[in-house]
Amino acid sequence: MVTTDALILVPTQLELDTVQGPLGVDSIQRCGFGPIAAAARTAQLIATHQPNHVFLLGIAGSYGERLGIGTAHLFGSVACYGVGAGAGSEFQSASSLGWPQWSSDSSSGSIGDILPLDRQHDLLPDGQLLTTCAAANNPDDVSRRLRAFPEAVAEDMEGFGVALACRLSGVKLTIIRGISNVAGNRNQNDWQIEPALQAVANVARPLLDAVSS
Repeated sequence: MVTTDALILVPTQLELDTVQGPLGVDSIQRCGFGPIAAAARTAQLIATHQPNHVFLLGIAGSYGERLGIGTAHLFGSVACYGVGAGAGSEFQSASSLGWPQWSSDSSSGSIGDILPLDRQHDLLPDGQLLTTCAAANNPDDVSRRLRAFPEAVAEDMEGFGVALACRLSGVKLTIIRGISNVAGNRNQNDWQIEPALQAVANVARPLLDAVSS
């Protein structure tokens, strides 16, 4: 195996097609849609390419108006919503039930519902990203998720899966997500996917250059 500096991941072909040109790189891999596909595919790609650093790029929905639509952000941690017991207002996270998502005597240790992300740059992270199995469908969904994870500022569907694969492999991870919409608003006429992904490319480019230099 040949070790490479950075492995660049996006969930979908749409995201790949939109960021590849502005980013100016030839090699971007799809990790798949949703946390399960993303975790499995990331583990496979890490085993194949053995990178020093993984970058996950793509879109996300903002909780409220703190993160503007069409802007891109890094995150200091990523959390998982949906693994545990119950649903809706009765949902209990795995950690609140005393169940780690991974437990080991090795250096990886126990992993609960939240994973910190690596900072290999001078940019301050913009808060916590919440990974869900299904996007919020309305404001009530958002409210329930924020009650469980009050530090979350945006949601995606892959970040925690990728972070778990990276943690178990001992690989650094940076997540950069462009805000395409307000979470809970399913009217895609209000979304700004292309500007959000252009912003992702603008933020990611110098960070990728720093890792490769």
